[in-house]
Amino acid sequence: MENLILLAHLLVALIIIGLILMQQGKGAEMGASFGTGASQTLFGATGTGNFFAKLTAIFAFVFFVTSFSLAIIAKKQSSISDEINLPALQEADVPVLEVETAPANDVPVLEVEEVPAPAQ
Repeated sequence: MENLILLAHLLVALIIIGLILMQQGKGAEMGASFGTGASQTLFGATGTGNFFAKLTAIFAFVFFVTSFSLAIIAKKQSSISDEINLPALQEADVPVLEVETAPANDVPVLEVEEVPAPAQ
């Protein structure tokens, strides 16, 4: 079911891209106001704006529905567990570092040589 919705989602996305590329811009109807070729258009004198705009809106709604359904399917398939699935560690598996620790009162002292004051 998920693959079918994913395929429909991809096809609808490509159709929306094609519909948007086929639409004319706002300045494209400028020639129709001067009477050039408005009667020879395929969709009439109003142009393709309404037809492609409605078709784009329908496919945009279908795209939204497929996106939402894919999100719901993904949420149902994912699960967050409180447990971390790590292999159990044995005491023998954990490396032990043997470090010699110094006593707490054994603080190194910096010996400073006294520098004679400059003569005046």
